[in-house]
Amino acid sequence: MTKRDDLDLEYFRNRLLDEKQRLEKEIEGVSAETRALSDSAEGAEDSGDVAELDAQNAIDQRLLEDLKRQLAEVENALKKIEEGSYGICEKTGKPIPVERLEAYPAARTLADIDA
Repeated sequence: MTKRDDLDLEYFRNRLLDEKQRLEKEIEGVSAETRALSDSAEGAEDSGDVAELDAQNAIDQRLLEDLKRQLAEVENALKKIEEGSYGICEKTGKPIPVERLEAYPAARTLADIDA
């Protein structure tokens, strides 16, 4: 795979590390909320309350899955920086435009083939 010499890798590393830290904090917050909801559901006696808590728990679980997916993408991008393959499309081997990396530093492919 080609190496990108035109990128400020330290800049992107710092952006990705900041995003990693933000996601980890958000994951911890959602996890704590999910635990609290589970505790509340166990003590709830009203079936309406239980249903509401279950619905909120399901939403939180989906959010947690999405946050973990995003974190994995960020960690993958950090690994690519270390390996020297950051900023290269995984499907075409072509450089990902800097503008795309600015918008989404964990981008793995060119924007037009992501769909």
